[in-house]
Amino acid sequence: MRVMLRTLVLVVLLAPALVPLQACAEQASAQREAAAAGATQPPGTAIASAHALATDAGLEIIAAGGNAFDAAVAVSATLSVVEPISSGLGGGGFFLLHDARSGRDVFVDARETAPAAATPEVYLDAEGNLDRDRSVNGPWSAGIPGLPAALVHVAEKYGRLPLKQSLAPAIRIARDGFPVYGRMARGYAARREVMERYPGTRAVFLADGDTVEEGELFRQPDLARTLERLAGHGFDGFYRGETARLLLDGVRAEGGRWTAEELAGYRVREREPLRFEYDGWQIVTAPPPSSGGVALAQMLQVLAPWDLAKLPEAERVHLTVEAMRRAYRDRTFYLGDPDFVDVPVGILADPAYAAGLRASINPDRATPSDIFSGRPTPLEDEETTHFSIIDADGNRVAATQTVNLLFGSGLVAPGTGFLLNNEMDDFALKAGTPNAFGVMGFDANAPEPGKRMLSSMTPTFISSPDRVAVLGTPGGSRIITMVLLGILGYADGLSAQQVAALPRFHHQWMPDAVSIEKNALAPETVAALRAMGHTVDVPGEEVAGGRRSSDSWGNLQTVSWDRRANTLEGGTDPRNPVGKVGIRPAR
Repeated sequence: MRVMLRTLVLVVLLAPALVPLQACAEQASAQREAAAAGATQPPGTAIASAHALATDAGLEIIAAGGNAFDAAVAVSATLSVVEPISSGLGGGGFFLLHDARSGRDVFVDARETAPAAATPEVYLDAEGNLDRDRSVNGPWSAGIPGLPAALVHVAEKYGRLPLKQSLAPAIRIARDGFPVYGRMARGYAARREVMERYPGTRAVFLADGDTVEEGELFRQPDLARTLERLAGHGFDGFYRGETARLLLDGVRAEGGRWTAEELAGYRVREREPLRFEYDGWQIVTAPPPSSGGVALAQMLQVLAPWDLAKLPEAERVHLTVEAMRRAYRDRTFYLGDPDFVDVPVGILADPAYAAGLRASINPDRATPSDIFSGRPTPLEDEETTHFSIIDADGNRVAATQTVNLLFGSGLVAPGTGFLLNNEMDDFALKAGTPNAFGVMGFDANAPEPGKRMLSSMTPTFISSPDRVAVLGTPGGSRIITMVLLGILGYADGLSAQQVAALPRFHHQWMPDAVSIEKNALAPETVAALRAMGHTVDVPGEEVAGGRRSSDSWGNLQTVSWDRRANTLEGGTDPRNPVGKVGIRPAR
């Protein structure tokens, strides 16, 4: 059986694409026709984000006459202020936009880029092993930030209001402060040793002479000034001038080697989203350099023939895990920055390819992950953040942004007020060596000057004749499977809040284990999966190989519009007590 499966998988990997993805115009036409069955415009605006202040900032901008894209700038910038644990101006992100007037979907890629000095060799120690401290801490772990450029781009190209107006809530909150919440205080405690290496970081987080504590007011005057320069001068207010000087000085003082040309040369990329169908739903999602959309297309198309809702829980989870296993294997070998490598999206996202993967699944037995290993052919629990928006015109935004691990690199360049990312760890710094999330890569995701590291961020739209939904989540390599489970939840008819609260399980090919949240699966389901040959990591149980299964993970934020009833609803992850859904009726 093992030899037969290996042969089949290799044949499938080399199969040509038989059915091309639908073109943009066809998708837009189908969505307009579907909308004709019900309301053509939502009754107001719905915003779901991981922090109440960010949701309120977005609603403030809507009340001032802004659209979903202006609100996205406000929400993104405010999350950068109130969630330094998860994202910020020193990081990057992906903005999936739907313009209702034209019917166009566009993916704004604001992923960080590799500095020219960051070659693979500088991340190896004297024995040739990956230097984990250098890859996740300090200046060498940081890529050139992309989020500020995205805020400018989205505001200028898609918004109605001046950038200065959309950034005003974030500037106000940075200057006046906000109460420290438990997740932020716990995250600081976990990263304190690294963060206190750097004088710029100490000036922000130890400004009162003591560590951040839950409930205290946290002010960031340097960050307010950085945001004011961005508001006043746009792109040049961050990538040139005073902010750029402070950044370069701070990075160089800690031994990094960024250049002014690299900063000034950063550009966002507009890319065509990935589109496919599942069970009557149109899915619009993230293309490379995100791995999420391709993996979603593979997993959902593998699962398409089964009516999952009618299957026993153990069988349903088994099939879903097997789809996950195959998609993450392909992620490892094939995906990277499409500006640098030829990513075979047409093959990987093809229904015919998915059919071949499906044929390799034994419905009664786990497939050992090492059956798929070989040469490539010719987690994050508190990190990252997501928000979802639908406005009264029908515009939509799904945005996921990050600094990678908790508080990113831990480094604040003095005078800037924001933490730099540690996204260089998302490259395959040493081929075949797992990163902080346990996923690995090869040449397709090796660092090169100006290249964007592979990401799991998966902002997504789904639509049917009856319903439209926007969703996404943080969670490192688990992001993709959480979005998968969210889509399956919507397909089963769940409400937005039920989707946000769904229990979670995950498999990423290597290590060969199913991780689950506490109480996510019934004990008899766990036993049945183990009888099929699955290794299941259950929170609280001793786990072999040093793996761990967190009690919970992710922070899914979603909004949806019921076209037939013409109602809006949102869901914010109950695992995060400071998230908020806000709904504002149209005027």
